[in-house]
Amino acid sequence: MLPLQIHLALPPWIDDVADADRPYHGDEDRVALAIALSQQNVQRGSGGPFGAAIFDADDGRLVAAAVNRVLPQNCSVAHAEMMAIMIAQQRLGRHRLNEDGRRYVLASSAQPCCQCYGGSFWAGIDELLIGARSDDVEELTEFDEGPLPADWIGELERRNIRVRRDILRDRARAVLGAYGASGAAY
Repeated sequence: MLPLQIHLALPPWIDDVADADRPYHGDEDRVALAIALSQQNVQRGSGGPFGAAIFDADDGRLVAAAVNRVLPQNCSVAHAEMMAIMIAQQRLGRHRLNEDGRRYVLASSAQPCCQCYGGSFWAGIDELLIGARSDDVEELTEFDEGPLPADWIGELERRNIRVRRDILRDRARAVLGAYGASGAAY
């Protein structure tokens, strides 16, 4: 018999880093959480050096927080952004987050790869906040971020998704650099 369900899990320490009881206001505050998640994921050996979080754009409420779980879960789609999107969809009970008329922000420790890029506009993300660039990821680690359209930011903006990048970039690069230098593969 073939499996009839998929089970993906985040590490239990997520609640130690992400505070669902406080609002996260401002781009730096939101990306700082994504970077803190990525750093803890590396330090605790629970996945790759990527973190992401989804927020209600208006009130700063944290909707979902996640980290990369590809190797621990044996699942190539278990990137931090995709995990955050899936958690937010499950929590809100809809596949398109902004169907309720509210705006949602995806903050990521690093620029989304080709998979997470597509997932962000299909999921109803209205703003994308980015720490490190994909060039940083490929320079400092062995990850291949895959192909994106030449004007990927313009493509998102044409879909009414605001993009801001290089937010706390040096801090995000430091996490990637530490992971790359460690030789770890998780």
